[in-house]
Amino acid sequence: MNNLLSKINSPSDIKSLSFKELDTLAFEIRRFIIEVVSRTGGHLAPSLGCVELTLAVHKVFDAPKDKIIWDVGHQSYTHKIITGRREKFHTLRQYKGISGFPNIGESEYDVFSTGHSSTSIAAGLGIACGRDLNKDDFKVVCIIGDGAITAGMAYEGLNQAGFLKKNLIVILNDNHMSISENVGGMSRYLLRICKTSFYNELKGDLWDLLGLLPPTLSDRARLAARKLREGLKNLVIPTILFEELGLTYVGPLDGHNIRSLVEALESAKESNGPLLLHVLTEKGRGYEPAINNLPLFHGLGPFDVESGKLIKKDGPPTFTRIFGETLCKLAEKNDKIIAITAAMPEGTGTYYFRDKFKDRFFDVGIAEQHAVTFAAGMALEGYIPVCAIYSTFLQRGFDQIVHDIALQNIPVIFCLDRAGIVGEDGPTHHGTFDLTYLRMIPNMVVMSPKDENEFVDMLGLAVNYKKGPIAIRYPKSFAIHSNEKPSKIKIGKGKIIREGKDGFILAIGSLVYPAIEASNMLKEKELDVGVFNARFVKPIDKSTIIHITKRVKKIITCEENALYGGFGSAVLEVLADNKIICNVLRLGIPDKFIEHGSRTILLEKLGLTVNGIKKKVEQFLKKEN
Repeated sequence: MNNLLSKINSPSDIKSLSFKELDTLAFEIRRFIIEVVSRTGGHLAPSLGCVELTLAVHKVFDAPKDKIIWDVGHQSYTHKIITGRREKFHTLRQYKGISGFPNIGESEYDVFSTGHSSTSIAAGLGIACGRDLNKDDFKVVCIIGDGAITAGMAYEGLNQAGFLKKNLIVILNDNHMSISENVGGMSRYLLRICKTSFYNELKGDLWDLLGLLPPTLSDRARLAARKLREGLKNLVIPTILFEELGLTYVGPLDGHNIRSLVEALESAKESNGPLLLHVLTEKGRGYEPAINNLPLFHGLGPFDVESGKLIKKDGPPTFTRIFGETLCKLAEKNDKIIAITAAMPEGTGTYYFRDKFKDRFFDVGIAEQHAVTFAAGMALEGYIPVCAIYSTFLQRGFDQIVHDIALQNIPVIFCLDRAGIVGEDGPTHHGTFDLTYLRMIPNMVVMSPKDENEFVDMLGLAVNYKKGPIAIRYPKSFAIHSNEKPSKIKIGKGKIIREGKDGFILAIGSLVYPAIEASNMLKEKELDVGVFNARFVKPIDKSTIIHITKRVKKIITCEENALYGGFGSAVLEVLADNKIICNVLRLGIPDKFIEHGSRTILLEKLGLTVNGIKKKVEQFLKKEN
């Protein structure tokens, strides 16, 4: 098993392989990816779909001299395996193991780090321009998924590439899927191209026949044919968009036929100017459970290879599930509530809403900026838009939040899933900045629940809030079920959970319960530490914080967010503005990007677990005493 794969340590090792051997290698790589990802979890279906494409690219081009840039980096598992990381592949997405995405610090073959989408063309064009200014000589290849090419940034890159006429190869890996099925006009456009693939065969046959005519007739005939071709093309195959942008279009090609891929890439390698190679692939290829459930196998945890069933951990429902179910209950009573997501119905839990209220559900594709401003438009027509986007991905819509939402004070609800430490997907997916980048915006309300009950209450508060934009951020984790009697939450009001005279922990969101448990443990050390559940970072509960800090002068803030500009900074601002002097310890995410690894391990390393908080608070109180 894996006889060929065991001999592949770098791309140079595949150069001499025959096409039959490359097909065998593709089979072995698929088995290897399935075996490893079943244990580590990861983005299985996308990488299974582009095994042959990756092998063809590395057979034709000479990486790392030639620059291969991966968009939507979860396509890159085969690339990692054949570029010297086969022996480490079992550590995929594990703490101190290899990343699940291209990582510029991990390998010289990873030219550009990526974890989201639509960046490859811009980066590749920048590299190509730098190459030409340096009078260097290498090829630049950008591999972008069909879901990623729906985003505006991809078109900005294509537009400039066509204008500058730089030698650049863009490979469109078209599998009709991003995470869920692709949506929008571009998806239909690409599908239309796929259905008319005979055009390129017709063009080639006609060109060859005209070449058999006598030279003078042949030249004139080909000139006439070239003019005729442009009209014929738009009738037969709608590639006018790419070619009008200034790119030569080639395709569509079978993305699992290595021979035809190599031939096309060899030709592209010799071409001048920007070229788009349209390649058709099957997401999840080679593994039936993945093909039958593509959204699930896009990115998942450990699973049983034989059955394809997830190895689930028992526990309470996740915040994602609670969000999806609660939003549906609220929407049953209010037909003005709508749900918006950016290609993430499964990831955000909005698929619950989609299945019950299809007419009020909007998936805009990988287009977060558009999602934000689209929500503004819906709100202006009297609807209550609930915009569910991962914390890290909403960063892409920051300008739209400022100018199109907050400046006009339009009531849009942002539900930020995956806030804080996400885990194995690493720094591109950790949502560690949202408290900072949202609380600085005028008119914004920003809150974070400690448990299931509080989350449900906050959602209810949000859909009835008409005064402006409001955001709820919550982690990728199980939600603690509280037996606490539900109470109506008021904007900007937290709750003192426990009084204390030796110190006071001011916590928000996911760190409230760890703070309570740490307080319990400290009591055994004869340290009386109070706990305050802030709930809101904006407007912050100034009156309660002032009340606490006038009596207790040792304050600890806890947040699963960057320390710079976050909840702790907001507390310090309250103290400074009111001329209150306290000793303050801020616990949160330090000023660095956090690596990948399980959420449990990373929180432990950051000292944001019960034991970590208890230890730091104890040291702080004893030192101050």
